[in-house]
Amino acid sequence: MPRTAKSGTRSTFGPRQLHPGAWWLWALGLAAAASRTTNPLLLLLIVGVAGYVVAARRSDAPWSRSYGAFLKLGLLVLAVRMVFAVLLGSPVPGSHVLFTLPQLPLPDWARGVRIGGAVTLEGLLFAFYDGLKLATLLICVGAANSLASPSRLLRGLPGALYEAGVAVVVAMTFAPNLVADVQRLRSARRLRGRSDRGVVAVLSVGLPVLEGALERSVSLAASMDTRGFGRTAAVTRRISRATAALTLLGLLGVCSACYGLLAPGGAPWAFPVLLLGLAVTGAGLALGSRRAVRTRYRPDPWAVPEWLVSGSGLAVGGLTIWFSGRYPEAFAPSVVPPAAPTLPLLPAAAVLLGLLPSVVAPEPPRSTQ
Repeated sequence: MPRTAKSGTRSTFGPRQLHPGAWWLWALGLAAAASRTTNPLLLLLIVGVAGYVVAARRSDAPWSRSYGAFLKLGLLVLAVRMVFAVLLGSPVPGSHVLFTLPQLPLPDWARGVRIGGAVTLEGLLFAFYDGLKLATLLICVGAANSLASPSRLLRGLPGALYEAGVAVVVAMTFAPNLVADVQRLRSARRLRGRSDRGVVAVLSVGLPVLEGALERSVSLAASMDTRGFGRTAAVTRRISRATAALTLLGLLGVCSACYGLLAPGGAPWAFPVLLLGLAVTGAGLALGSRRAVRTRYRPDPWAVPEWLVSGSGLAVGGLTIWFSGRYPEAFAPSVVPPAAPTLPLLPAAAVLLGLLPSVVAPEPPRSTQ
């Protein structure tokens, strides 16, 4: 007889969607790697890895089409950073003047700020490297939004974070749903023989998009009210205060440790503080889960593919942080004097570990949620 899955669990055989937490850990690992370098070759390699995995394991759900929007947003951020460097100057001194703009005289109290003037090669390079880093971080977030189902991510949150998680997940789904609505309305305009470009088309699409967002918000609120959302179990005031204190202290410790790990050179105290913060946060979440009375229907499994996907992202971030301390010149190309960036082989090989999800992650089922 064929094997059937046990009640309350999801079968790990056949097409299924990976646990959304694994995708976010993978994307955060790539983002941590991007935050440690201004080398454009490494940053473009990270963007290529994220794009390839999205193309290989993206489902056909509407929220999975947001990667292109995040890519365009990253390019827009890069362009704005370059324009600001040209108009407002750069903090990096340079001797290679490319061209000179008319400079606007400013009063004495605005000393140190200029509008116009000489535009140098060093200033443009600094702005390009800095803008490309920020664009890469946005693209990594876009990759997680395209691969991780928001509803499944909300379902996998601990009971203590469920209320706050609703607000976070709704905020994260705004961009994917906005992109899906814009694409749907533009396709409808093209089918009617109308142009989907220009200011008039943008204005005609904007109002239906806002109306659709409002309707989804009202429907979500009605469905949550029907399902009894917000009902909690009675706990003592001592447990509530202990939960808040442990969670707050733990998260502060985790944030401080992450800052220490991502700082240039790293801090020796960061890793022990990170472990302690995670332990304290876990204790707070365990206490806070006593208030939750909700149940889970068919919880998502955390199997071998989830470990491999999340482990590949964390390995990319960890190895990149370690290599950045050993090869600082390769991770931060010289701007003064200008020097051509080189691709370090070992850090590049570490970034390529992020391609592992394109092989080990199961192919998602081709059905919208």
